Amino acid sequence: MKIYTKNFHALNTQELYGLLQLRSEVFVVEQDCVYQDLDGKDSKAIHVIGKKEDEIVAYTRVFKHGDYFPEASIGRVVVKKDQRKYGYGKTIMEASIKAIEAQLHTTTIRISAQTYLLKFYNSLGFTAEGVEYLEDGIPHVSMVRVA
Repeated sequence: MKIYTKNFHALNTQELYGLLQLRSEVFVVEQDCVYQDLDGKDSKAIHVIGKKEDEIVAYTRVFKHGDYFPEASIGRVVVKKDQRKYGYGKTIMEASIKAIEAQLHTTTIRISAQTYLLKFYNSLGFTAEGVEYLEDGIPHVSMVRVA
C-alpha cells in the first residue's frame, strides 16, 4: 500500500469519489449506521489515503487544532473490509500521526474512537479519557495521544 497525503483541493475527482465510496461502504453499509458522512468538514481536512493498485483501501482525515477538537485530530479512520488482514489500519494511522507532526507541528492528537478499537488505539499511544458515549448510535470514547 502506498500512502498519499493531500489537502481537499489537491484531490482529483476519482480520489474524492473513492474515499467517499469507502467511507459509505464501511460506516453506513457495513456498520449499519445512518448518519451524515458529508459533514462539510472535508474541505478543511488533510486527507491521508492508502492506495493499492490504484484503489483506495485505507483512509483517514486529519484536522489542525480548532477545526474539530481543540487539539489536532484524526477521524474517519477506515480500511476496506477485505484488506484489514494486512495491518493497513496501523499503517494509515502511523502515516496520519506523522502528517500531523510534520505539517501541523504538534504531537498532541485527539480522536473519537469506537470503543471496540480501544486496544488498537492504545497500541498507537492513545489513552482513553472520560466516559463512553454514543456517537451515531455506536459506543465511542475520547482518546488523546501526547508524544
